[in-house]
Amino acid sequence: MRNARAAAILAGLAVAVAACGNAPTTTSPSTDASGSASAPAAGAKPLEGVKLEVAAKWTGDEQKNFQQVLKAFTEKTGAEVTYASTGEDTGAYLGPRIQGKNPPDVAILPQPGLVQQYADQNALIPLTDDVVKEVDTNYTPYWKELGSASGKVYGVLIKAAHKSLVWYRAQAYDDAGVQPATTWDELVKNAQTIADSGTAPFSFCGASGWTLTDLFENVYLSTAGPENYDKLSKHEIPWTDPTVTTALEKIAQITGKKEFVVDGNAGALQTDFPGCVTKVYGDKKAAMVIEADFVAVSAVQSKAKVGEEAKYFPFPKAGDTAPVVLGGDVAVAMKDSPGAMALLQFLASKEGGEIWAKLPGYLSPNKNVSPDNYPDELTKQLGQTIVSAGDAVRYDMSDLAPSAFGGTDGKGEWKALQDFLRNPSDIKGTQTTLEAEAKKAWKK
Repeated sequence: MRNARAAAILAGLAVAVAACGNAPTTTSPSTDASGSASAPAAGAKPLEGVKLEVAAKWTGDEQKNFQQVLKAFTEKTGAEVTYASTGEDTGAYLGPRIQGKNPPDVAILPQPGLVQQYADQNALIPLTDDVVKEVDTNYTPYWKELGSASGKVYGVLIKAAHKSLVWYRAQAYDDAGVQPATTWDELVKNAQTIADSGTAPFSFCGASGWTLTDLFENVYLSTAGPENYDKLSKHEIPWTDPTVTTALEKIAQITGKKEFVVDGNAGALQTDFPGCVTKVYGDKKAAMVIEADFVAVSAVQSKAKVGEEAKYFPFPKAGDTAPVVLGGDVAVAMKDSPGAMALLQFLASKEGGEIWAKLPGYLSPNKNVSPDNYPDELTKQLGQTIVSAGDAVRYDMSDLAPSAFGGTDGKGEWKALQDFLRNPSDIKGTQTTLEAEAKKAWKK
């Protein structure tokens, strides 16, 4: 859901994952209906004559860029690939096609939770050994797990968005005489200095509940650590846990002071994304907005040049972990068709990732994609934060949850955190509400 905002990323402003090492170039064997390899005729491409349909939510420039990747696959294999746009509600598009027994060969799912949902419906084809081997070569075990369900690997995480950034207006920082923070305490101290200089430190996008979940996830990952993050994302520990209390207390340090929030908390709840970005760079009423790489788009639309007036720094450590939270898209096979596994293997490969990385609007979770492929310095710098985080990188928690809790406007976690922004002193009440909503969503 939130990842749809990344569709607006301008050319050259996307982030990418930098990494080390070299994986072998992937070949794309033809497959029969059972997924086993078959030898092509001499001189022929391995999938000559095979037709393949791929469905994804991307439109506009994102669609065009992905189709360039598909074109490279066609040139390599001979397969004819047709693209279908699912629109923003991928489930609403795929549901009737699954019921009608006419799904696309490959679908790109915007939430890992859909992998489990469709696996439970027997609507997915497990990855073949060759594709799993490609995943093992190029991805950490955590990313492999995100594409798995009930012990079987179904998906490949092929595209991501970086959600652990604080964007700031350079002039506001210069006027206050502060530098980007590396710790939460420094961020709070800087906020007070900026407020004292006459500018509200923060612009919150409270009307867009997903931005508040992003804020919580970064603070929680930093203070509670990756293991507790995993447990909370599965509701294996309750939202009344002391680790949640600590995270909410940290957030209240910046949302609980009237002078810290532009237009006050009530005004923040009336401000959506990207309106909150406009308040920083267009209206120049605030100094900072906490959000993902795609803030760059709205900053440019407000006539701020990225790297000069619109700058960013990594989300500061609120605890022992430097948080890096990603969103992303998972490719799965919905037909046991010739070419489906070959395409997934290509998308999981170093070769496929590097073709895509040369294009704007892309962040790769593939650890073997060379940083030399990315189009600009901003991209390379942002990617380095993911490399530095290593195994501590985590996926957007609310997108791992049932949508009734983590992805529904005006309900569940979105609503509870909006109420918390309205009244940051009510930490206990917020936790009680979150746990009650989680129990309903997980049916515990």
